[in-house]
Amino acid sequence: MSTGLLANKTLLVTGSARGIGYAIVESALREGGRVIAHIGRSMPVEPKFGNHDANRDAHQLKVIAGDLSSPEELHRIWTEALAWQGRIDVLVNNAGVYVASPIEPKREWDSGWEENLATNLLAPAALCRLAITHNKETHEGIIINMVSRSSHRGDDAEHLAYGAAKGGLLALTKGIARGYGECKSIAYAVAPAWVRTEMAEAYIASVGEGAVTRELPMKEITPAADVAETVVFLASGRARHANGCTVDITGADYVR
Repeated sequence: MSTGLLANKTLLVTGSARGIGYAIVESALREGGRVIAHIGRSMPVEPKFGNHDANRDAHQLKVIAGDLSSPEELHRIWTEALAWQGRIDVLVNNAGVYVASPIEPKREWDSGWEENLATNLLAPAALCRLAITHNKETHEGIIINMVSRSSHRGDDAEHLAYGAAKGGLLALTKGIARGYGECKSIAYAVAPAWVRTEMAEAYIASVGEGAVTRELPMKEITPAADVAETVVFLASGRARHANGCTVDITGADYVR
């Protein structure tokens, strides 16, 4: 019998191939959760999560590949995930992109908005709808949406669409908490700033770590594990009446 904060809970974590999503899966497995780890179709091989392998530990870990920006693929991912254990207790909408949407040329503006909205807002919204429906029919479930400090303050001039999409996801989270708490859906948002991930490392390498940490109050880039541990605690159900809250993980870089 599994033990830990997530014992007997089944989680679907999107965008699990690397970075924050990967850390969430590792932490959830360590805490006894049964985890469906979604990865993009571009991954050449299924990742291993610490000592866990989907082939060897089929009772605790399932990996599903698919493109969340495709409505048909998204529905297939949810259906396969739900069929694995017959329930999903926690949905973690972690998958996201950080795509530029410069004012000029217009084709980049249009494509930037399309990609940011599709992946950062419309896909998690569709999964939230499926989770809410599932929760109403079965048991109380938890939705955790990965937003951003950009959800509060907006992003830079080159990434207006990213900030707008994440702002929309934050508003969606609050609306779910207000509208569906009585119907067995608890919703939280987690809002990181700088997190040390593979995506961030490329930028850090280009400008130098000092240029990034110089403006950070703690002079450190947040480790992905800090975000993962927060998600695991929220997923445990031990803070039900924090329903609708946003947890900022910015090392005081952005304080509301």
